Amino acid sequence: MKQMLNKSYSSVVATVWNLLLVYLVYQIARCEYYFENANYLTYTSDVFRGGLLFDTSAIIYTNALYIVLMLLPFRQSGYQQFCKWLYLIINGVALTINLADSVYFQYTMRRTTTTVFDEFANEGNLGSIIGTEFLNHWYLVLLFLIVMGLLWKLYATPRATTNLRYSYVANIAALLIAIPLSIAGIRGGFTTAVRPITISNANQYAQRPTDAALVLNTPFSLIRTIGKNVFTVPHYFESETDLEAVFSPMHQAKADTLVKKNVVILIVESFGREYIGTYTPFTDSLIEKSTTFRYSYCNGRKSIDGMPSILSSIPMFVEPFFLTPASMNDYTGLAGILAAEGYETAFFHGAQNGSMGFQAFAQKTGFQEYYGRTEYEAAHGTADFDGTWAIWDEPFMQFYAEEMTKMQEPFMTALFTASSHHPFVIPEKYTKNFPEGSLSIHKCIRYTDMAIGKFFETAQKQPWFANTIFVMTSDHTNQSDHAEYQTDLGGFSVPIIIYDPSAEGGEVQDKIAQQIDILPTVLGLLGYPKKYLAFGIDVLNTPAEDTWAVNYLNGIYQYVKYGYVLQFDGIQTKGIYSLEDRLMKNNLIGKVEVQPQMEHELKAIIQQYMERMSQNRLMP
Repeated sequence: MKQMLNKSYSSVVATVWNLLLVYLVYQIARCEYYFENANYLTYTSDVFRGGLLFDTSAIIYTNALYIVLMLLPFRQSGYQQFCKWLYLIINGVALTINLADSVYFQYTMRRTTTTVFDEFANEGNLGSIIGTEFLNHWYLVLLFLIVMGLLWKLYATPRATTNLRYSYVANIAALLIAIPLSIAGIRGGFTTAVRPITISNANQYAQRPTDAALVLNTPFSLIRTIGKNVFTVPHYFESETDLEAVFSPMHQAKADTLVKKNVVILIVESFGREYIGTYTPFTDSLIEKSTTFRYSYCNGRKSIDGMPSILSSIPMFVEPFFLTPASMNDYTGLAGILAAEGYETAFFHGAQNGSMGFQAFAQKTGFQEYYGRTEYEAAHGTADFDGTWAIWDEPFMQFYAEEMTKMQEPFMTALFTASSHHPFVIPEKYTKNFPEGSLSIHKCIRYTDMAIGKFFETAQKQPWFANTIFVMTSDHTNQSDHAEYQTDLGGFSVPIIIYDPSAEGGEVQDKIAQQIDILPTVLGLLGYPKKYLAFGIDVLNTPAEDTWAVNYLNGIYQYVKYGYVLQFDGIQTKGIYSLEDRLMKNNLIGKVEVQPQMEHELKAIIQQYMERMSQNRLMP
């Protein structure tokens, strides 16, 4: 090995050797990605084979300048040192973002794309979060240092030559050969039938949509989403009439008179269905008095997916809605619809004002007032800030109850909690009350459940309480230690709880519900008499056999209906599983009678969504 390291090479051989080292770096990063998330992912030979394809594209994208410089006929020592440092910096950055993304995966179930820069554009606390993660994942820093040390040691420097004419000819020839090879590597193949591979192509090598993240690498995902048009309109249905006959997001309520009850929407951070019944004693007691559903799902895996889904009945397809150009379309939400009927509306989120783009979205969709960390601290001082994200849930939810009492009825409000968020800490005074569970989030779920209980304890003393419809759900799921919640569908399982203090008893309906059903269901309860747009349904007034849910994961649409979940890549079905098959072990593709019907319905939903996004048709 020592002799090999000391040996000098031709520039062509040196370039090939150094690029092979980069392939090894990407495979090390993929193995680390797998071991960091082994509960969710499966590493197969197909993953390895597909990974090479996407690694090739990413390596050529990122090392294109290096390849050109290495194949130019220059051998000066300073020039070669520049090439070496360029190589180390470029591939060091690629390794860093691959390793960092392995930690972020458990929150999103996919590789990071360029929308992450918009998602966190207004956050002022990223430095402390990154610092915390450095400490929590020190072994990744150590791995980075070891790999970069090996790259430095194993790097091959081209030898000097006195035959300049031969060197010039050989290098130009190599460069001419490298150009078509590089184009083919970036595109994913040589044939004209091959278009440049995209993120969705990873599903060809994945057993499940979740595994597509393991096939990909983060540099590729970032590069391939720069400036891309998110919404491509398919043409499953040639006529608008045929499309509308299968699915339409336009709703016309049947009632004549609006019942002006207050509406309170509680969006609880990371409050996955998995935690219910174990870490949520108050929520368990609330469920006994509420309407819930046998199957209930979120429509995305991020907080910014939950906002449009819950408050505007717009699901996440491909990328988070309000990080796309379609966010500039004309649309409204539950707040805007009810504000037009004389409701006072307000949105509450204890984080820094502007965080996650929530304030802008709230204003866009009809919330007249916004209460964030700024408003809370103006009233109660700075002592209740958690030091990272937001005001602790317990005091902020009391503030929420107090402010609603000042509002004119009828009102519609929404609260987005924050304490059950990474880095998963709770107030020091409660550390003995809520000890660590098997996962770091468990103590936070216990704390937030307690805060919700105290909120209802305060709320039920207020004059507006009895005339209010409460809806509680989660923005998305989070850490999991149960296999059934680590599947492609299980990762979307959240509670949807509808509580009306004036109604008697509770009921678990044998139906499928999703976040985008909340808006039409609330409007149904209020007897809203006008036309409106919602991609979901009034689940309470829909027969069980007609309820459904949809979500999107790594290029795959999942459609839940008729007792099955269908996985569809936009062209063909990749899998269909019984809802009773909680671990999704038995793929029934081609064996289920309703599969063609499910495909037909899902195609209509997708086409309606893409057409309306692209054509700015999100209003009646």
